Amino acid sequence: MEIEITNDNFENEVEKSDLPVLVDFWATWCGPCMMLGPVVAEIAAERAGTLKVGKVNVDEAPEIAARFGVMSIPAVFLFRGGKVAAQAVGYMAKDALLAALGL
Repeated sequence: MEIEITNDNFENEVEKSDLPVLVDFWATWCGPCMMLGPVVAEIAAERAGTLKVGKVNVDEAPEIAARFGVMSIPAVFLFRGGKVAAQAVGYMAKDALLAALGL
């Protein structure tokens, strides 16, 4: 299951998470983001219990996007121990995305 990441819950859901966290930066008007959404949902379902998956709507939480230098979306970041461990930008098939993130 995916979690909506906001300014209010970013610290608890991402920075303080015991699990690695995949964060999908997206927007409703972004075509490639809409294509990537089902891929991210599939990863969330397959990795439940070993990987937390969250989504940041850049229009609703631009501060989070700015904090991590997100300039193009979709952008997917992998956090481990509250720190960015890997990132990928643009639409990718699931296998390519997992490889890019080292998962």
